[in-house]
Amino acid sequence: MKNYLDAMGITELSAIYRNPSPAELTEYALRRGEGKLADTGALVINTGKYTGRSPNDRFIVDSPDVHDKVDWGKINMPIERKTADAIYGKMCAYMQNREAFVVDAYVGADTTYSLPIRVVCENAASALFATQAFVRPTKEQLENFKPEFTVLVCPGFKCIPERDGTNSEAAIILDFEYRRVTVACSMYSGEIKKGMFSVMNFLMPERDVFPMHCSANMGADGDTALFFGLSGTGKTTLSADPNRFLIGDDEHGWSNDGVFNFEGGCYAKCINLSHENEPQIWEAIRFGALVENVIMDDETRVLDYNDGSITENTRVAYPVEYIPNCVIPGVGGHPKTVIFLTADAFGVLPPIAKLDKNMAMYHFVTGYTAKLAGTERGIKEPQATFSTLFGAPFFIRHPSVYAEMLGKKMDEYNANAYLINTGWSGGPYGVGSRMKIKYTRAMVTAALTGALNDVEYVRHPIFNVLVPKTCPEVPDEVLDPREMWADKAAYDKQAKELAKLFVKNFAKYGNMPKHIVDAGPIAD
Repeated sequence: MKNYLDAMGITELSAIYRNPSPAELTEYALRRGEGKLADTGALVINTGKYTGRSPNDRFIVDSPDVHDKVDWGKINMPIERKTADAIYGKMCAYMQNREAFVVDAYVGADTTYSLPIRVVCENAASALFATQAFVRPTKEQLENFKPEFTVLVCPGFKCIPERDGTNSEAAIILDFEYRRVTVACSMYSGEIKKGMFSVMNFLMPERDVFPMHCSANMGADGDTALFFGLSGTGKTTLSADPNRFLIGDDEHGWSNDGVFNFEGGCYAKCINLSHENEPQIWEAIRFGALVENVIMDDETRVLDYNDGSITENTRVAYPVEYIPNCVIPGVGGHPKTVIFLTADAFGVLPPIAKLDKNMAMYHFVTGYTAKLAGTERGIKEPQATFSTLFGAPFFIRHPSVYAEMLGKKMDEYNANAYLINTGWSGGPYGVGSRMKIKYTRAMVTAALTGALNDVEYVRHPIFNVLVPKTCPEVPDEVLDPREMWADKAAYDKQAKELAKLFVKNFAKYGNMPKHIVDAGPIAD
């Protein structure tokens, strides 16, 4: 069995475990002392030093075939071929006489576009994550399985920056020429997931598939909707609709056949998790799930989701079928509704606005929300946050490539786009109040059902978006953000200040088409 890893340069292993079941991987992890079982049956591990992604340690091999296609910069940092090869060779040598846990899987639920991958792990827990996170092959598919990308995960291997040319002990390297991803030093499972998500974001546009960092759900009649949004905007809450079916919660592709989930599982945050607020995630934390960095009582084995002493980024990985109303396989039709979620703590954006194609491309590239005062040390007033494409760390090509794909898909399949503000109204954070969830749900429902298709709209004079004058189940005055402020002059001043931030942020994108630039806010 060792021969099939020879091509990766991994030889002389003490044992190879190929495609063990989640139960077997859990047993291996317990035997090796990698974690403990919670009272729910989930495997609980501590990822050590790395409790989140390490963006300063992520590199792309600068090979001739990708050099002119990558948007190089602080996010997409280049690494030389010889440097990457040297690190990979040392990782292969590190694996000698160790056990290897091998997972064969697909990235992508649509078999037309799915990417077969092989994940080779030093630890059983990493292999359990890969088994649950990606799409699992059938027995028939495994008989002639040929990976087109490989992932080598060695949390115990530490780079030496002075020797290896890295920024720290960790290195996450994407290599499109040799079609491999290497993860050194980090035990955080998100590096595996996001490494392959980045690969798909690079490869899929060449197959006319629009890759997206979003959630997707489907109504009873098959209508599909997409939800984009940064942390704290309500993406998980609003897309997890009990009246609709979940296609996926994080990463999708939009092809000429419809939408498909890149994943076979979920990787949910656990901090402050409660059965009352998120029952589906709560009940998914059972045998077969992998829990990261959640504090557990040694005697009772009860998990304390409110304890963020290790990290606020506590996580659980589980297969998507642990969610009762999921779609298996994770494939849906062409989206009729695209929703961008933002939590505007300045209190000036409309609670809902319709976007034409160019406006949608602008706000897609912008990826705006706002941090709240008091959530981070030193922040006394709301701070604007912009994350390109609602997932800046994972997109390799220039943002205009993905923006133009969004516009093309909207045109081809007659999709409507909306910007929904789940943030503040009547004033900024500390003065106004957060938008009532019942109003936000009503707006989402109206967008999904087409109830906003024939209402009258007014173009916002500053933000240059189309604001509906009416929306079912929402008072008319709530729809006009300026009317909700007691001091209208203060609203105008604050709105113009935010518009200036939008314009300043967008100026950093070189070579952005004029039709997208002109669709943004007016700062004059």
